[in-house]
Amino acid sequence: MIFREAKQEEYKVIAGFQNKTALETEHLKLDAETVLKGVKAVFSDNTKGKYYVVEDDGKVVSSLLTTYEWSDWRNKYVIWIQSVYVLPEYRRKGVFNLMYSEIKNIAENNPKYSGIRLYVDKTNINARKVYEKIGMSGNHYDLFEDMFS
Repeated sequence: MIFREAKQEEYKVIAGFQNKTALETEHLKLDAETVLKGVKAVFSDNTKGKYYVVEDDGKVVSSLLTTYEWSDWRNKYVIWIQSVYVLPEYRRKGVFNLMYSEIKNIAENNPKYSGIRLYVDKTNINARKVYEKIGMSGNHYDLFEDMFS
C-alpha cells in the first residue's frame, strides 16, 4: 500500500468517501453536490488543507484531509486530521496506522508544526479505540460547536 498526496482528479472518490463517513459515523445524509464542491475547493486553494490517500494496486482505498490551526501558545501550527475514511474491506489492516505515521512524520520533521489533533464522534467507539492504540489522547479537551448548516 502506498500513502501519497491526493490528485485533483480523485475528487469524486474522495467526495464519495466523505458522504459514506457522514452516514456511517453520524447518520447524516449530506448533499452530494455540496460535498463535491467542498472537496474541489480544497484542491483549488491549498490554504484550506490537503488531501492524502492510500492506494492499493492502483485503487484508492482510504483518504483523509489535513487542515491547520495556528497556536499562539506555541507559535506554530497544529495539523488537524479530518474526514478519515477507509473502505470497509481494508479496515483493521493497518491503513489508518500508515496514514497517521506518515502525517506524524511530516509534523515531526517540520519545525512549523507543534502536533496533531483530530476529533471523533463520541459514539464512534471503533475509531476511538484505533486512536488510543496509536498513542493519541482524548483526555485533554472537549469540543463545543455552534453549527449553522
